[in-house]
Amino acid sequence: MLGAIVGDIVGSVYEFDNHRSKEFLLFNEKSDFTDDTVLTVAIAVCLLSKGNYAEYVKNYARRYQGRGYGGRFQQWIQSESMEPYGSWGNGSAMRVSAVGFAYNDRDRVMQEAQRSAEVTHNHPEGIKGAQATAIAILMARQGKSQQDIKDEIVNSFGYNLNRTLDEIRPVYVFNESCQETVPEAIIAFLESHNFEDAIRNAISLGGDSDTLACITGSIAEAFYGGVPQDIATKALSYLDEQMCEVIKKFYAQVSVCV
Repeated sequence: MLGAIVGDIVGSVYEFDNHRSKEFLLFNEKSDFTDDTVLTVAIAVCLLSKGNYAEYVKNYARRYQGRGYGGRFQQWIQSESMEPYGSWGNGSAMRVSAVGFAYNDRDRVMQEAQRSAEVTHNHPEGIKGAQATAIAILMARQGKSQQDIKDEIVNSFGYNLNRTLDEIRPVYVFNESCQETVPEAIIAFLESHNFEDAIRNAISLGGDSDTLACITGSIAEAFYGGVPQDIATKALSYLDEQMCEVIKKFYAQVSVCV
């Protein structure tokens, strides 16, 4: 989960000012957390509380206003409705990481990823993006190889992961759909050699940088056994005390060390 937050904060600077290189400062004076972090924490709190996903997502979004929410999601936040609106956007995948860390059973991860997604993103592509991300995290936690993870995602979800970053980068444009964000984020992980390298891979693609790096970072954290301490400490410094407490409590409960 912290890997997702790191990716969001690092990518926040480049979402609308793409940087198609792996050479950049991870954090600078403009870095900040966005909706990706807010909703990632909301899902974690919901899991800890065994609550209702829609209520926690909406409550956290209302608590942290102005963090870059999409137009339709913003309308949903402000409404009294708890009904989904059929989104296939990448928001379902960027907020799901806690699910991949919370459960060890594949069927349960699939079920909870769907439940966390469909409160807003009940389109099949929105659900698939969340499930693919969560399953990749689960497999990474279980010590599966990058090739094993690739094969599973291709076979179970049908994403094309046979492209390289060098092939994607020249033609990739800003896209908020799951179907054109999740595969690219997974490829950024598959070509990585360590956590930081994975984040740099994701940012180098351009596109929806914070969400790409958020998804990539969530898988990389699981695969590489955590977030490097200096990067984790810096990322946590951008968050308020309440968010930090949620993160500590979540990791303590799922027995993962930050």
